[in-house]
Amino acid sequence: MANLLEIKGLKAGIEGKEILHGIDLTVGEGETHVIMGPNGAGKSTLGSAIAGDPSYIKTGGKILLDGEDVTEYTADKIAKKGVFLSFQNPIEVPGITLGNFIRTALELKTGERIKLWDFKKQLSSVMKVLQMDESYADRDLNVGFSGGEKKKAEILQLLMLKPKLAILDETDSGLDVDAVRVVSQGVEEYKKQVGGALIIITHSTRILENLTIDKVHVLADGKIVRDGEPELIDEINAGGFERIIAQKD
Repeated sequence: MANLLEIKGLKAGIEGKEILHGIDLTVGEGETHVIMGPNGAGKSTLGSAIAGDPSYIKTGGKILLDGEDVTEYTADKIAKKGVFLSFQNPIEVPGITLGNFIRTALELKTGERIKLWDFKKQLSSVMKVLQMDESYADRDLNVGFSGGEKKKAEILQLLMLKPKLAILDETDSGLDVDAVRVVSQGVEEYKKQVGGALIIITHSTRILENLTIDKVHVLADGKIVRDGEPELIDEINAGGFERIIAQKD
């Protein structure tokens, strides 16, 4: 299996503070990787750095996508290369509807105009999978949405855009059991329809229950301190992060 993403010695930070102290990570095409770790470990920073968030300054290392060095690419250029990042706390965007946002993103990705009827038909089909009321497509993006509705809107974008690499940052945080189940179904649908690669950043393992996991990585103090097979999740659930972090010493 070819490598889709290769991160070599990545160092990155914000406002002059280095948060990532040399990350090495390889993700193959279609693989699902889980990144776990305590609060403040640098998990979200890693996801944002991969996606080209300009808030995070890269000071060392490389990010390769399909063998191409994208380390200094802007977020929009990385997105066009097929990278999707879901936000831990999706922002509200007054003045642009959810439907128009997704349609515009699709047209920017493909470089082609999309017929409104075809778009609405596809959008309606995907919203049914996520048990979303179709009226949400005509509402301003995330404005007045509950936490669960915002996360469903993120997964709706995932299923519509069909990226080759999706980074899900705490997508299950703050959701009740029913909402987690629906979001998980959406992620499963992405794997079935697209077969893309996933990097799932999470504290909880509920969203992982129906997914086939290839690798698990534990991040602490800006470094990956442990790589393992899916069984590592059980070890974390049983003993927490402290024991695993202590073992690296």
